[in-house]
Amino acid sequence: MSKWQLKEKSDVSLASIQPGDTGSFKNKRETIKEVNRLREELQELQEKLAARSEQALLVVVQGMDCSGKDGVIREVFSGVNPQGIASHSFKKPTEEERMHDFLWRVHRHVPELGMIATFNRSHYEEVLVNRVHGRVSDDEARRKFEQINQFEALLTDNGVTIVKIFLHISPEFQLKKLRKRIENPRKHWKFDPSDIEERQHWDRYQAYYEEAMSACNEAAPWHVVPADNRWYRDYAVLRITVEALRRMKLKDPDPVAGLEKYLELLE
Repeated sequence: MSKWQLKEKSDVSLASIQPGDTGSFKNKRETIKEVNRLREELQELQEKLAARSEQALLVVVQGMDCSGKDGVIREVFSGVNPQGIASHSFKKPTEEERMHDFLWRVHRHVPELGMIATFNRSHYEEVLVNRVHGRVSDDEARRKFEQINQFEALLTDNGVTIVKIFLHISPEFQLKKLRKRIENPRKHWKFDPSDIEERQHWDRYQAYYEEAMSACNEAAPWHVVPADNRWYRDYAVLRITVEALRRMKLKDPDPVAGLEKYLELLE
């Protein structure tokens, strides 16, 4: 079990996890050797995953605004074969998506066997945001959590390993990032005035994230990654991903008999 993985069926307290924690590392330099080794292993495991096409990996990344969801996905998966990975970012539901159940738009982007997919935000967004703003009652939220558990169980039963990651930042870290987006003209495109409004609901978001994680299906556990330090965040998510692929016990494809005859054509 990953050091960042939450224990099954346990109450979650984000306040007990320090967003600035960096484990046994003091700085980025100390992680370089391990990161390079993990990158190489990730490439090898992805090749095995694609070659046999019997399983798939879905990496879900959630977090408060400015937690670095785009950045960590880009950093961790930049070295893998682009043909074997798909990424999707969930925005406000479109008119077509609103005409279906809340899991419909998510299921469409689940990776096919042999692929890795990353989600920036996910099926939890529908429950969390609407609950914070009073559009979903507590009872309805808990029903949706159970529907999510059933959905994830369906995926895992059909060969999709799900890794769910919450990037845990402090309110001070978020404030710093929001200021940078306003003060630096090159970052203006990243700024959304609604981020200021959502920040006012910080405590409520934290409480509802905790409940969502506590109600999680044991087949798809959450990982809470301290994310105030980007270098540690990237290392942790890379390691979690590699460990998930290891647990899938991927194997090289079976050799094809009779290929020796084609060697003559190459002479």
